[in-house]
Amino acid sequence: MEDRQREYIYAFLSLVFTDIMEEQFIEELKENTEFLEMISVEALEWFQKTSQEELTQLLNRDFSSLFLMNSIPVESFVMDDKDEVQVGLQNPVMQFYFSHGYELNLLPSKINAPDHIALECAFMQNLVQRNEKKVQIRFLEEHLLKWAPIYFLGIKDMAKTPFYRDLCDFSAEFLIADYDYLKSEDV
Repeated sequence: MEDRQREYIYAFLSLVFTDIMEEQFIEELKENTEFLEMISVEALEWFQKTSQEELTQLLNRDFSSLFLMNSIPVESFVMDDKDEVQVGLQNPVMQFYFSHGYELNLLPSKINAPDHIALECAFMQNLVQRNEKKVQIRFLEEHLLKWAPIYFLGIKDMAKTPFYRDLCDFSAEFLIADYDYLKSEDV
C-alpha cells in the first residue's frame, strides 16, 4: 500500500469520526465510487440508490447514535472503565503526541479527548506524511491496535446504515493491515 493512499485513508477516518457529515461531503463521497467500493460494495450500492436528503438524514442519525450517544470512540473510555478522560500529559496518548512533536490544541475542536479515534487517526496521518514508520508502528502497538479494532467490531451491530456498519469492518481491517504492512517493510 502506498503512503499516499494510507495518508488519505487516515485523513478520511479522522474526518468521518469527528462529527456528522455535511451535505457537501456526503455528495462528494457519493461521487467517489471507487472509495465507497473499497469500504464495501453494499455501502456503494446504498449510496447510489439513496437520495441525497435521505443519506444526510440517515448517516447523521446513525453517527449520533453510534459515536455520541451509545459508544464514544475514546481510547480511555474503552480501555478504562472509569468513564473519564485524562487531560494534558496525564493522558498517555497526549504524552505520545508531545514526545513526537505533535501539538494538539483541543480548544477550537468539538472533540475534548486527545485519545478520540478521530485525533488518533489524524496523528497517524501526520506520521505518514513525515515518513516516521517506526513511530507509526509504536503508536499502532501502544494505542490504536489495543482498542480500536475491538471497539469497531463491538459497535458494528448497532449501526443502522450499511455505510457505518461496513466502515466499522473496514476501519478494523485497515488498522490491522496497515500494521502488517509496516512490519513487513522491515522498518
